[in-house]
Amino acid sequence: MSTKVTINRLKTGVPGFDEILGGGLPEFSFNLIAGPPGCGKTTLAHHMMFALATPERPAIFFTVLGEPPLKMLRYQQQFDFFDEEAVNTSIRYVNLADDTLAGDLDEVLRRIVSEVETHSPALVFVDSFRSVVLASETECNPNNNLPQFVQQLGMLMTTWHATTFLLGEYFNELDSNPIFTVADGLIWLRQSVQRNSMVRKMEIMKMRGQPTLPGLHTFRIGQGGVTVFPPASVGNQQNDALFQGGVAQRLGMGVAHLDEMLGGGLPQGYSLLVAGPSGSGKSLLAAAFLEEGARCGEKGVMAVFEQRPSHLRSAELTRLIQNDQVGVVDRRVPDLSIDEIVQQLFSEIQRLGATRVVIDSLSGFELAVAPAFREDFRESLSRMVSALTSTGVTVLMTSELEDRYNDLRFSPYGTAFLTDAIIVQRYIEVDSRLQRIMAVVKVRASAHSDELRMYRIDDNGLQIGGRVQGQEGLLGGRPTRRHCSTSPAGEDIS
Repeated sequence: MSTKVTINRLKTGVPGFDEILGGGLPEFSFNLIAGPPGCGKTTLAHHMMFALATPERPAIFFTVLGEPPLKMLRYQQQFDFFDEEAVNTSIRYVNLADDTLAGDLDEVLRRIVSEVETHSPALVFVDSFRSVVLASETECNPNNNLPQFVQQLGMLMTTWHATTFLLGEYFNELDSNPIFTVADGLIWLRQSVQRNSMVRKMEIMKMRGQPTLPGLHTFRIGQGGVTVFPPASVGNQQNDALFQGGVAQRLGMGVAHLDEMLGGGLPQGYSLLVAGPSGSGKSLLAAAFLEEGARCGEKGVMAVFEQRPSHLRSAELTRLIQNDQVGVVDRRVPDLSIDEIVQQLFSEIQRLGATRVVIDSLSGFELAVAPAFREDFRESLSRMVSALTSTGVTVLMTSELEDRYNDLRFSPYGTAFLTDAIIVQRYIEVDSRLQRIMAVVKVRASAHSDELRMYRIDDNGLQIGGRVQGQEGLLGGRPTRRHCSTSPAGEDIS
């Protein structure tokens, strides 16, 4: 007979929070939410309280020397999670300011015990517990025993089957404090100003009985309350639908003869880096990739990070966006984290059932990320690409490069190694004129062309011509339309 106790995990109602907690909040746990003033402790507590409290499972919110209940409600009711009908039915506010000012921990504990025994709450919040501690540290109260008070409070709440949260203003998690030892869960919130960006992060430093996601996790306080952005997870299961007979299915790029250069098209589920200088046609190639997908019945998502007006998009791409065949992630908030951007991408992918994703461009992507996150940009970018391709979507990324004419580079971020395929666009000088050339540098596990092909840009998009041979100019004409098949591209126009 098994004596193993099963701990129920409560869903907090805070987007992304349950994931970093390891599946939810342990019921009947004794938790501390700590951090400096203004970091979001009270808002996080209220978001959870309004999501969890019911008439059958009521909550008590004790206010101490911080904001009085009326002032607190005035601001918290601005959030979407606030439910006015829940106040005084599922949620009860109790002001402990007078008891705390007296500085007697025994009296504070007696008042808490009295309220809990009278109303039998399933959820208890004390804000700010730090005020209780400071009020007790006076010469007039030499008999106050803080460790004993904390231990008694924790034991009583567990005995009453209450899930408890103590909110405190702590600045250093290394400070010696008995509450850190007694608490079952320790949730630490941080905030910092980086140039013009406010960056908020949280860490689950401790949560007894369950594994949590380690590290610092970005969160944002918005109209809906608190939203946490866990790191993108990489799937472990191979998507067998991508392969036929052990060979990946090939996708058309939408540019005549480019599929031939890639060895029959871009393998589905691959990540492709298109690198080139300004004006070389990277965005045009990306648009053609999405348009070809729509022609074959696939939906796509385009993440735009360049300061580019919408009227510069092709008429076809604009139509696809209006018809919801291509979704757009186009937020330029100055303090975005990479994890937040990735979550927006995944949400749009899931909404549309998209199989093609374009990120245009990595240069703009880096500028869209808050300065605090740029130090880890390369690592986060690798995690993002791996997470996207593990779901089976095919990713095309563009990268802005300064063309020095005499060297060959792929990315300023050292990310070429994490992509499955690379296309490089460059300029060359021919007869005192700049001409564009294109080459496929790699397609992982696949044969591909090693030719340098010239191309031009006109009203019909990219027109790939012949091989570069001495001073040979651009040859060719209008592209031929391809069917949605894996057959080789049309004949060479050189």
